[in-house]
Amino acid sequence: MRSFKSLTEQEVLALAISLEEEDARIFDDFADALQASHPTQAEQFRKLRIEEDGHRHRLLDLYRQKYGDHIPLIRRQDVKGFVRRKPVWLFRPLGLDAVRKQAELMELETRRFYEAAIRKSTDVGIRQLLGDLAEEERKHERIAEEFGNVEPSEEEAAARQRLFVLQVVQPGLAGLMDGSVSTLAPLFAAAFATKDPWDTFRVGLAASLGAGISMGFAEALSDDGSLTGRGRPWFRGLICGLMTMLGGLGHTLPYLIPNIHLANGVAIAVVCVELGVIAWIRERFMDTPLLSAIFQVVVGGVLVFLAGILIGSS
Repeated sequence: MRSFKSLTEQEVLALAISLEEEDARIFDDFADALQASHPTQAEQFRKLRIEEDGHRHRLLDLYRQKYGDHIPLIRRQDVKGFVRRKPVWLFRPLGLDAVRKQAELMELETRRFYEAAIRKSTDVGIRQLLGDLAEEERKHERIAEEFGNVEPSEEEAAARQRLFVLQVVQPGLAGLMDGSVSTLAPLFAAAFATKDPWDTFRVGLAASLGAGISMGFAEALSDDGSLTGRGRPWFRGLICGLMTMLGGLGHTLPYLIPNIHLANGVAIAVVCVELGVIAWIRERFMDTPLLSAIFQVVVGGVLVFLAGILIGSS
């Protein structure tokens, strides 16, 4: 590893070219990572990438004039004094605040590099270009600082809404539907078979907890979210599991009532409310017509409910 002071002007230019290439690629990665959740900032990073490419071309032109076509491969990790950067792809999904901070550090480091290179250089042409690039990097720093203050556009608001549906509503709705519908059969089968509210409650509690744990793990293990944009798997699994338990416990709790007939009536009323909520969520967030959503949910719920009654009464 070489010290910066030991580099020649040719090696300084070669290092500058390498830095601009790396920065441009990182900004392109930032733009890609933010496209779904923050399209406005993603477009700004694409513009920064284009400007970094322009810096690289100006450096290449000057290098070619001074030293010819061969450029020695000198990278930031070959020179003492640079902060080690971890690859962007290891940190997906990326948040806007983390990206903003990383961009600020990148531009600050590159500006300081150019300022140090100016003090080291004795060539007028090289000093002029490095000074211009240092000033442009200073502007990039200010742009990066302002990323978090940009008002979200309509496109960005729509993108955030899509991500909310994808990462929260969908796993939550899947869990609520499973908990509200799949636990109907064992619950009402136990109610009609035993005629005992406490035994029925224990069956419903076991079914709800078991379904919640199962659905939570199934959602968390379905994919890691890196390709689908569905977010962190453990968070989706937690939402799905909790909503599954909630859906099952809603019509299980009425069986704490000592009277089995009253408990059955309250449980059925709760089921109707649950199915109505599911239909509303599908209409509100999934763009399903309300009547169609009600029909789909009610048909499935009634079939499972009848299956439980038939099994419990046999």
